[in-house]
Amino acid sequence: MSEKSISMCEGKGSLSHNNREFTAKNIDSSRTPNNIVFVQQDLSNAYHQLFDEAVEKYNARQKRKDRKIGDYFEHLFNRPPSKSVITGTNKHKSFYEHLVYIGTRKDSGVGTPDAEITTECLREYMEGFQERNPNLYVFNAVLHLDESTPHLQINYIPIGHFTRGLEVRNAKNKAMEEMGFGNDAKSNDRWRRNEWDILKNICNAHGIEISEPKKSRGYSYTVEEYGEHQDKINALNAEIERLTAERDETVAEFEKLSKKKVNITEIESIEAKESMFGKKVTLTKEDYDKLSDTAKKYVAMEKNIKKLKKERDAAVQELGAMKQQFSAVSSELGKYKKEEKNKRFFSREKQNAEAKRIKREDQLSHDLQKARAFISACGLAEDFAKYRYNRSRSTELE
Repeated sequence: MSEKSISMCEGKGSLSHNNREFTAKNIDSSRTPNNIVFVQQDLSNAYHQLFDEAVEKYNARQKRKDRKIGDYFEHLFNRPPSKSVITGTNKHKSFYEHLVYIGTRKDSGVGTPDAEITTECLREYMEGFQERNPNLYVFNAVLHLDESTPHLQINYIPIGHFTRGLEVRNAKNKAMEEMGFGNDAKSNDRWRRNEWDILKNICNAHGIEISEPKKSRGYSYTVEEYGEHQDKINALNAEIERLTAERDETVAEFEKLSKKKVNITEIESIEAKESMFGKKVTLTKEDYDKLSDTAKKYVAMEKNIKKLKKERDAAVQELGAMKQQFSAVSSELGKYKKEEKNKRFFSREKQNAEAKRIKREDQLSHDLQKARAFISACGLAEDFAKYRYNRSRSTELE
């Protein structure tokens, strides 16, 4: 099994897409029944379950009616719950999405043996997610197996507890702090790194080796930085798919309107124009207004899709550049390691040669001492001294 990567990022958050309320082009609807739904709770019900009791306690302490909170969701976002993420004026989001991949379509595509193993890893990871993260209430979580690569889309509401004001709130920073990841700009990165390590351990237990960003001289990449561009591409693709599906629904609505038969006695004002879809239609004023709004929506979505595709393509190019840089760094690192290995090898050779020389000198010194002791013991010290003197003189004369 090849080495794989783990990709974790914050998704755009579309419950309609996650729960397959429409079918995008990249989805194989014949495999949709294979998707694993862990939890699927209505967002409005989740908010009532989490915050109604705290709102009731808060309102009971208020003497002024204008300080009381009605529906907590509408209090935060000034509108009813939506299938997509809503960002409030305080930058709180109605919910968050944790998007998780193991590998890519090239090494872990659906239908391959590797995909079966990565699916089990993702299932195990998801089954422990809520217990690990008590302050991230998961109301929707699906393991998708009807796209090219198995992946998890986990939707959660962050819960923070306070001693003043509303005791329980949608508060991500406070949720991270209560779970031990701090309350600063890096708290979410620390949490994600912890989740990354947990999934890595699960993969290792299933025999999957997970690659990490390489570090070398002058280069340093964190897990988040390494996966950031691929995550961005995944999120952009998901958004493009969602908008494309909505566009297809708009086209279908037009087709429905264009085929509608109109009773001439019911027509208040007949509008006959060449539409942007290339068909000439005759409609009631009400249907024409509806068609006009639909056409405007179509044009807006086409522009948005074009913009997202351009952003996606730029991210792909940036990812390619990063991969080239990684390749260069890896090559440089290999060369550096080889040089260091050679240095250590020659250093060891020098040390060994020096050690042998010292050993020989010690042995010679030891043998000399023994010879001197033997000569002295035999009473030949004086003769040996004369011999050395005569030999030294003869050498000088030569």
